[in-house]
Amino acid sequence: MNDAILSIRGLRKTYGTGVDALKSVDLDIRRGEIFALLGPNGAGKTTLINIVCGIVTPSAGEVLVDGRNWQSEFRYARERIGLVPQELTTEAFETVWNTTRFSRGLYGKPRNDPYVEDLLKRLSLLDKRKSEMRFLSGGMKRRVMIAKALSHEPAILFLDEPTAGVDVELRRDMWEVVRKLRADGTTIILTTHYIEEAEEMADRVGVISKGALVAVDEKRDLMAKMGKKTLEIVLADPLPAVPPELAEWKVDLADEGHVLRYQFDSHAERTGIASLMRRLSELGIAYKDLSTHQSSLEEIFVELVHGGGRETVPGQGLSLPAGGTK
Repeated sequence: MNDAILSIRGLRKTYGTGVDALKSVDLDIRRGEIFALLGPNGAGKTTLINIVCGIVTPSAGEVLVDGRNWQSEFRYARERIGLVPQELTTEAFETVWNTTRFSRGLYGKPRNDPYVEDLLKRLSLLDKRKSEMRFLSGGMKRRVMIAKALSHEPAILFLDEPTAGVDVELRRDMWEVVRKLRADGTTIILTTHYIEEAEEMADRVGVISKGALVAVDEKRDLMAKMGKKTLEIVLADPLPAVPPELAEWKVDLADEGHVLRYQFDSHAERTGIASLMRRLSELGIAYKDLSTHQSSLEEIFVELVHGGGRETVPGQGLSLPAGGTK
């Protein structure tokens, strides 16, 4: 990919216990995009980030930052990358201003107070610049972590589960911060197991399961390719059971027999809808309304990770939007 700011090639990580945390991952991140790496807990998201950021040594593979190897040109790579880890690691008695400014110095950047001030202003932290970290809320601490990661002016920002443990209001607030960062030209790689987060923010989505990338695509294209549609037929009179004459369509009854549901592939040459409707007419089954439903990213994710003959991994959590089902 010509405009890839980050290229990951054959990246693998096998621990001494024999566990394959990553299985030959290949991935290109486009300059200026928001890329969501979506996966259940323990899928390999954090391992991938830590390897790219130089925290964990891979078993095989390489990473190119602007075409330059991240190990042989370590200083260049680290200057280009910012990381906001899951853990809120800051000095409790230090001020917001000093926390941010000191972090800039760690990367050998000269002092630039106007830049730090502008950064805090963009993250709505300027009025807290004299506050000690111990007095900040969890949401504010998360913002300071982003300020620290951006203090050395990186082109790429990794956000590892940035809204884990925060409430819905703070989560949406954080989304707005991320959008502003992208508008300023920062490339953002976001790892999350919140389906809502990926669907709301990402340009592209990668799905990782058991250390392997099982899908990477434009968010809309992924939903169009892999999302099935469901036809809901609201019946004039309820049915006690699905008539055997409808068996070939594999329809289901819902809403106490008032609704027939038929799942189909909208890209198939023949969806089966026309023949289903004809058979209903032949059987004298009247209906009042028709509607179709496109699968959400949440449903696609579950199908990719747990469906298609793939083995379900015990203990891997999946957080859904409010009102969703697990």
